[in-house]
Amino acid sequence: MADPSAARRQRAEASTPRGQSPRVQAPRPAAGRGSGARGSANLDNLIHHRIRLGIVSALAAVESLTFNEIKALLETSDGNLSVHARKLEEADYVTCTKSFDGRRPRTEYRLTPVGRRELTRYLSHMEALIRATRDTLRR
Repeated sequence: MADPSAARRQRAEASTPRGQSPRVQAPRPAAGRGSGARGSANLDNLIHHRIRLGIVSALAAVESLTFNEIKALLETSDGNLSVHARKLEEADYVTCTKSFDGRRPRTEYRLTPVGRRELTRYLSHMEALIRATRDTLRR
């Protein structure tokens, strides 16, 4: 009997352009400036992820947080937080400042004006979706 997963892989490979992985998705617009909801039907995928939404939401409430404070708040691993914080930093949503507290390294994050604006847009978009869904459910 043939391996069903092997057959699935062969079908996926046959239906994708040569040289591309079957799991490659269409490119998304660059994150950061201009990628927010701005009246479009798409959510800001950069903020929409649970960890990244947690990071920007926590930073919106305070001036700054350390890496360890965010890690404890979100109950996530060092590696997971590091990857998501870097994506937000690359999009200019947060800034990262590294220093030393005595001999201990200290990484501190702050929400940028761009990050605050994009979080506001994201929240407005989500509120509109919730209102529309409630209106639909009441019919």
